[in-house]
Amino acid sequence: MNQYAALTQKKSFVFYMLIGIMILLLAGCSGGAQAGQNPSDGSTSTAASDATEKSSNDKTATPRIVATTVAISEITNALGLDLAGKPTSTKVLPDRYKDVPDVGNPMSPDMEKVMSLKPTDVLSVTTLKYDLEPKFKDLNINAEFLNFESLANMQKEIQKLGDRFDKAEKAKEINGALDAKVAEIQQNIKGKKSPKVLILLGVPGSYLVATEHSYIGDLVKIAGGTNVVQGEKVEFIAHNTEALQQSNPDIILRAAHGMPDEVVKMFDEEFKTNDIWKHFNAVKKGHVYDLPEPLFGTTGNLAASSALDELMKMLYPSN
Repeated sequence: MNQYAALTQKKSFVFYMLIGIMILLLAGCSGGAQAGQNPSDGSTSTAASDATEKSSNDKTATPRIVATTVAISEITNALGLDLAGKPTSTKVLPDRYKDVPDVGNPMSPDMEKVMSLKPTDVLSVTTLKYDLEPKFKDLNINAEFLNFESLANMQKEIQKLGDRFDKAEKAKEINGALDAKVAEIQQNIKGKKSPKVLILLGVPGSYLVATEHSYIGDLVKIAGGTNVVQGEKVEFIAHNTEALQQSNPDIILRAAHGMPDEVVKMFDEEFKTNDIWKHFNAVKKGHVYDLPEPLFGTTGNLAASSALDELMKMLYPSN
């Protein structure tokens, strides 16, 4: 949309820095490509790189996997994989990993702790790559960043992990269940008018608009919704309430992350005090929904099937 492109160009460098920080924070609340390569200058290798080299040369060696996000931990658990390290999180992790050492929060893992575990594989997500890749490279840690920015990309990563760690059939089983849910959704939306959807993504004190390239935006597309923000290439953009009102969404989805209770209160106050919101058709009809964080993360996760079921209720309230 030209309105959003014009708005984005007028924003100052400081404001963009704020948006970048927010996106990193959001990515850290949830859940690739090779990040680092072994040095070629003949310098002494670290324990982490030694373990990686040994793994590549000895296919029978037991992998030592460090998962740095909750979503990755849930997927490795579903695949039946053991971990050498897990993320530090207030969220409940699989019981399988209750005695596994923590390696810090997803946005800033404790690199010394990671190295001490002598990992063969360190797994993060692409939404954190820009910030974390240089840190891993500096320590010669061969990290991999998995693309969980859409359901289809997450499924590809699941299969790649299954193939690598001799869990290919389990990966196919997990993806088969997700494929079946998508097929079910597509069958259910046949003949239904596509609702126009506005997705707001909030952290304490501010919020962004999620495009169709965000994970939640991808779920909305799968469920038959049309994002009111079109023509963007990024996951999130700055908001312009007047322009959003002109897009006249049928449904408004509000995702709260970081401190969900506080963000919901922020949204409630914004909708109460900013007079323009009462002119939105979605507000007039009561079609404003808060997305529960356990189901709707900022990156793909194994709750996708349940999230799609919930979205169907929100996007087609008349049913």
